[in-house]
This record gives sequence, structure tokens and C-alpha cells, in this order.
Amino acid sequence: MTTVKVNGYTCKDGTQVTPEDFYFQGLASPSAASNTSTGAIVTGATVEKLPGLNTLGLSMSRIDYAPNGLNPPHIHPRASEIIYVLEGQLYVGFVTTAGKLVAKHVNKGEVFVFPKGLLHFQKNIAKSAPASVIAAFDSQLPGTQSLVSSLFGALPEDILVKSFQFKPKQVKKIKSRYQPKK
Repeated sequence: MTTVKVNGYTCKDGTQVTPEDFYFQGLASPSAASNTSTGAIVTGATVEKLPGLNTLGLSMSRIDYAPNGLNPPHIHPRASEIIYVLEGQLYVGFVTTAGKLVAKHVNKGEVFVFPKGLLHFQKNIAKSAPASVIAAFDSQLPGTQSLVSSLFGALPEDILVKSFQFKPKQVKKIKSRYQPKK
């Protein structure tokens, strides 16, 4: 039997498809964002967890924020993103390729769009209340590259020292918090 893959994921024979291939309940409930270092946690519904998304060009995530929580600056190399605020108030924004910050406060029931490949963030501005959003992507697997962990977890110290004009000791201290990927 030959396995057919499209976009790197197996396509099931149509006679073998089940409702579970198209169902995911992982976005229904909030996750414990206060247990994370930044106060935000992302639960994804991508082709990796929801096989029925293969070839459809879409996925979703739920992002939960503790009070004052931050989804740190990151990019999605394969997708634009639109968020819908379920609860709370966030300060959100992205940086254009010209280096301009485009940012706004968004509230429950409002949406904000992050263009594909642009650096962006979301921060819960409430000091004592959680926030949450549903994010939709125009890719079955948008990918996420975190700015800080990518820079300080992967780049050599001399590159960082020269780029940021930091002292080597400062770079070494920051790098110690971010382990390189294998």
C-alpha cells in the first residue's frame, strides 16, 4: 500500500476518513497562562492536530493571557493572522518592513489583522484580569518564529554583540536563558 502525502502530511483514502479527522476540542477551554514565563499560552489547531485541515490552507489557535501577559514578538512565515478578542483588552501591533509600528488597543468582540511574515505581538493590558483571543490563519501550518529566542538561542555571541552594541557579558547573560535548538 502506498501512502500519498500532500504538503508533507498523509492524505487518507476517502473511505477511511472519520469525523475525528475534522474535529478538535482543544480551543474550547482556557489554558493556564499564568504558568508560563511570559504570561501567555498558545493552543494551536493546525494540520498536526487536525488532519482534516490538510490542503485547506487554514488553521486556528486560542491564545490565553494572564493579567499583564505577553505573546512576545514573533512572526508567522507562512501565514497572515486575524485575531478575535473573546475577553479582555489587549495592546496589539506589528512592525512594517519600513520599521513603522502599527498598534492599537482592542477589546472584546473586536478583530485585528497581522500581515504575513511581519513581526507582531499581543499584550494583555489588564493588571488583574485575564484575556483570550481566537486567531485564524490562512495556512494549515503557519509556523512561528519567536524573535528573542531565535536571536539569542541561535546566533553566535559576536554577531549579537556587534548587532546590538551590547557588552559581551550582557549577551552571555541573555543567551544563558535561551537554549539553542538541536
